[in-house]
Amino acid sequence: MAATTTDPAIQCANSATTALPAGHYSHICTAAGLVFISGQLPIKPDGTALTGHSFEEQTQQVLSNVEGCLARAGLGKDSLVQVRVYVTDIKHWPRFNELYAAWIGSHRPARAVAGVAELHFELAVEVEAIALAGNESS
Repeated sequence: MAATTTDPAIQCANSATTALPAGHYSHICTAAGLVFISGQLPIKPDGTALTGHSFEEQTQQVLSNVEGCLARAGLGKDSLVQVRVYVTDIKHWPRFNELYAAWIGSHRPARAVAGVAELHFELAVEVEAIALAGNESS
């Protein structure tokens, strides 16, 4: 992981399978044995935002982006310790939960789902996460 900070205890990098950040941040930063994954929106690797696409399509893209960030850190989904989910309509929570459960399998990290007024690009879902560094199970 290439360092992008002046503190060698913090290593930051971007995933090659996720669109480059549009703002001043990195996809992942590793510090103190943890990998912090920035909020992932439903944006394809080529930078196309899935505005107007179904909630299911947006959720699948977001989870794919999170998985790409985990892979950049050399980790799998079993390394996740906490996941935070933001949805613009809390009525989507049951469907998100179904898609998330199918994606993550039997692993059950801590999680929060919060309804928010809006997300960038008028998208419907965003996910950020924290994973344990060095846990190479998938």
